[in-house]
Amino acid sequence: MSEPIERVAVQVDRLCWTGILLGLAFTMTNVQQFAAAGAAAWSLAWFAAWLLDPMVSLVLLAILRAEQVTARHGVRLGGWVRAAKWFTLGATYVMNTWSAFVAGSAALVVLHSVPPLVVFVAAEAVTELRDKLGTAAGATLEAVAPAPRTSFAEYLAVARKARKSSAKVSPAWVREVTGCSRGLSSKLAAALNGDQR
Repeated sequence: MSEPIERVAVQVDRLCWTGILLGLAFTMTNVQQFAAAGAAAWSLAWFAAWLLDPMVSLVLLAILRAEQVTARHGVRLGGWVRAAKWFTLGATYVMNTWSAFVAGSAALVVLHSVPPLVVFVAAEAVTELRDKLGTAAGATLEAVAPAPRTSFAEYLAVARKARKSSAKVSPAWVREVTGCSRGLSSKLAAALNGDQR
């Protein structure tokens, strides 16, 4: 039996957010070094540099979470929200890779590019993944929903409408015109024959 889609959606959501948080945690030290610009350890400038990345990351996380919730309800966000998301992602990337580009080291550029780029793509993917998994869960629920039961009165109304004056009402005839079960067809036939008395 396959795993319920809603459980998979929760797992995917948690894994993506964990990856995003780990990526942002990795970038925090690089951004601190960029912002400290050689300030002495434990100095005021060194401490203040630790605030830059969380400031950008918290705004980014708030936007991503809001996007995820609004997407679930089919609400599209405006251009400012998208601009803020891309600005914060871009700022994180630039601050992470600046020293690697200045040093001219391809290996450092790759090392410092991977975490912000993972955050970039995960930020875009997490909302769509959650939305599509929600759609799949809804489609599954519709597919397994039981068909509504037809009542005796509804079957009787269908049979009465199908009956012509020349028709011989029998359980077989009732089953043919209504599609009801064998047990119900004899009761319906008796009710229809009672109409003619």
